[in-house]
Amino acid sequence: MPDAPEALLAISGLTVAFGGVLALCEADLTVARGSVTAIIGPNGAGKTTLINAITGMVAPSAGKILLNGREITRLPAWKRPRAGVARTFQNLEICSNMTVLENVLTGAHRLIGYSALDSLLRTPRFLRGEAQARSMALGDLAFVGLAEAADLPAGQLPYGSQRLLELARALALKPDLLLLDEPAAGMNIRETRLLGALIRRIRDERGVTVALIEHDMDLVMDLSDQIAVLNFGAVIATGTPSEIQKNPQVVTAYLGE
Repeated sequence: MPDAPEALLAISGLTVAFGGVLALCEADLTVARGSVTAIIGPNGAGKTTLINAITGMVAPSAGKILLNGREITRLPAWKRPRAGVARTFQNLEICSNMTVLENVLTGAHRLIGYSALDSLLRTPRFLRGEAQARSMALGDLAFVGLAEAADLPAGQLPYGSQRLLELARALALKPDLLLLDEPAAGMNIRETRLLGALIRRIRDERGVTVALIEHDMDLVMDLSDQIAVLNFGAVIATGTPSEIQKNPQVVTAYLGE
């Protein structure tokens, strides 16, 4: 038998409570390196809470999160990009009064090693770092098809392009794991199809593992290597798209009879 794929992300027994309400209840999830994993489930199932726990935006009351074999369960949120995690949000979180390029530079600058003093004095180290960050950011914009919009105010982009800008900014962090919270929300059929192709390229050409929350079942079934289904804060099933479509528990909980 072939070896099982190496796990990039391993979550075990993850529990998150808000007051007396359990948003996640002993959730287990493994995401294979180099895969696209979709996380689906009814509204309120705990999907966004799961991503927020992985990125450090909420603190679990129990369980473990391992990334690249390193436990990050209690790692502060601001350190998680350095550990290899990047994300986009369900609602657009761009700086509309900054240019498209400046938005991506906010991600690229994390990788540039110059000090505040270098910046103040505009030292050669600062100038080299700025040139490097600009080059990387322009490359990420080109990757998502926004190179020609680099100098436009981000707020002037059409909605679908603003979604792509969020992706470019996340890619600028050079993540191992990219978490996408409903990336196709508000997109038309053509935009969704192009998004699916782009996510495949992110996996195949950038070598980035992707986990996404998504309600568009056509996109999920077409794109995913693995699907995890949440219901009432627990992972009730994982498997390939064909396995999930045939799972009676999933059909009852989410997909409908």
